[in-house]
Amino acid sequence: MNEQKPIKVILVLGLFSFLSALSGSSTSLAIPKIALSLEISSGLATWVLQSGLITTTIFFVAFGHMGDLLSKNFIFFSGGIAFTIGSAITGIAPTFSLIIIGRIIQAFGSSMIMANSMGIVSDYFPDKKRAQALSYISMFISAGSISGPAAGGFIMSVASWRWIYLINVPLMIAVLIFGHHALPIPKVSIKQLKSATQGANWMGQGLFTAGIIIFFLSGAIFQSRSNWLIGLITLVVGGALTIYSFYQDDVANLPWISPKILHNRPYLVSIMALLLVMLVNSVSNILLPFYFQSYGLMTPFQSGLLIMLQSLVMLVLSPFAGYLADRVNRQLMTIIGLVILTVSQIGYLLYPAGMNLTRIIIPIVINGIGMAFFLSPNNALTMGLVDKSLTGIAGSLNSFSRTIGMTIGISFGSSILFALLPNVDQITPALGETFLSAFWGVFYVAIAISSLASIMVFVRYLRAKKTA
Repeated sequence: MNEQKPIKVILVLGLFSFLSALSGSSTSLAIPKIALSLEISSGLATWVLQSGLITTTIFFVAFGHMGDLLSKNFIFFSGGIAFTIGSAITGIAPTFSLIIIGRIIQAFGSSMIMANSMGIVSDYFPDKKRAQALSYISMFISAGSISGPAAGGFIMSVASWRWIYLINVPLMIAVLIFGHHALPIPKVSIKQLKSATQGANWMGQGLFTAGIIIFFLSGAIFQSRSNWLIGLITLVVGGALTIYSFYQDDVANLPWISPKILHNRPYLVSIMALLLVMLVNSVSNILLPFYFQSYGLMTPFQSGLLIMLQSLVMLVLSPFAGYLADRVNRQLMTIIGLVILTVSQIGYLLYPAGMNLTRIIIPIVINGIGMAFFLSPNNALTMGLVDKSLTGIAGSLNSFSRTIGMTIGISFGSSILFALLPNVDQITPALGETFLSAFWGVFYVAIAISSLASIMVFVRYLRAKKTA
């Protein structure tokens, strides 16, 4: 590989990641505005975000598997095209239903991109340089997350929220053109596509899809407060189907996931820890806009500036964390990151009734520090535990854990919030202590989950020391 090739690979992967993060963080910020614009409840508006995350989650494994069989680059760039089309539809759609369709297409593309990005990094970078390469990708993600609230807040201050999607179209087209020249994209024929998918475990994919949809449908039932028993049954059935789909795939003739992956315990611990971390982090992402805008009456731009602080901290610290992860014990770094993350969740419990900026900013900054010191080491650990021939599916499962954690955090974070606010459809300052009690209640759950993740990685660290 020539000296410029790694730089081009990082730029291509980074720019795709930047736009994906930009869209996701803008969507989180826009939810209160979308609810008012479409005259729907705040709870229903969260499905503009959740529908995309659920769709991405469903197709991660399939596209990671196809990347290993066909070409990671081909699936990756095809995802960029789908993301562009979905962004355009979402931006111009006149109804809530069509907006959801656009978001699903956009998410379909995101799943193709994210399922193969870590595999591409593993193809181009050896293990001793992988953590730093992944940290550069994290920088682009952080930059997108920073730009999302700031740019989205500015756009919504001067124009319709629809422009947070429409702006993706010309930007993604430019990135696709650059990426086409920077990375080789092999031609894949219809015959090759048929060969790669022929005999695949479609029953397992169907079970997984049904399980994920039913599982997250329970969140909508809980939010509607129509019947808690039905919601609980839906939650259990969806979860059971999702878990069973992995067992069914493990015994299938042509599984989507290699048995070597599902029986690799250290790898599974890494992706489970990632799932819990993203779940916890997403709780604050979905709740803070309601606290700032709906309860605190901040403008979207002001709210965006505060929320972007977490990503700004990650942007600054990710290269340093990646540098350390290639030189010190990665497992120890994940423990440190998780302890810091838990402290940040305790900080959210101290949010006041008035908009005290000092008390608001400190937990957000600590949250960013914890995420920076966890993500790069854990991602490098994850990809270093599998054979190179399986980096596509391993990377897609890592992205799956990341996204399903985000989806669960958003779905059930908002579900718990509105469950603690009976008969409330729109959050306003008039709710006073009632809203704050519900807000704090969600973060008690987040503290418990982040503590569980800390214990998991600490036990992994102790076991590794015994076997060393």
